[in-house]
Amino acid sequence: MGDHYFSAEPGTASRRATVDLVLRDLHLRLETDRGMFSPDRIDAGTRILLDSVPPPPTEGNLLDVGCGYGPITLTLAARAPGATVYGVDVNRRALELARSNAEAAGLTNVVFGTPEEIDSDLRFAALWSNPPIRIGKAALHELLDTWLARLEPGALAHLVVQKHLGSDSLQRWLTASGRPTTRLASRSSYRILEVKTP
Repeated sequence: MGDHYFSAEPGTASRRATVDLVLRDLHLRLETDRGMFSPDRIDAGTRILLDSVPPPPTEGNLLDVGCGYGPITLTLAARAPGATVYGVDVNRRALELARSNAEAAGLTNVVFGTPEEIDSDLRFAALWSNPPIRIGKAALHELLDTWLARLEPGALAHLVVQKHLGSDSLQRWLTASGRPTTRLASRSSYRILEVKTP
């Protein structure tokens, strides 16, 4: 796969930095590093997702797939302090920073891990994700199939995808695979997709 943000062990030399996540209800300063997704700023799609989605369930297990250094996971944790939020990523450098970002923010209702480290019996009341589109269509479909299947009946997933990176075809695929998907919002070429589980 080479050295990408979706590599388990990025080979890029470390260079720590900080970014600010500023939302209407939350301000977090997050530590980042090279070798992970969007280390220089909060990705525009992530910000649009966090500004656009309805509040998460107040309890249960919540999920962020492709959590990186943690902006979505930590927002879920802050907005739903009675829930347990799981941030999943293959990038171990990003997971290490996500854990330290949670500690710095005083958010204790979070668990970060690789897919293999998350208990396979867990079911989730909601999923929010800026999914790793650049892993390729087949790998993305497999990833989404795996995690969407672990949502509780009737739970919602919210995904942010750029239009030119295939949001419309992803919406069609999700609907065709038995998960009715609607466009909840559209801003700056990003689509927020709401996926309903059976």
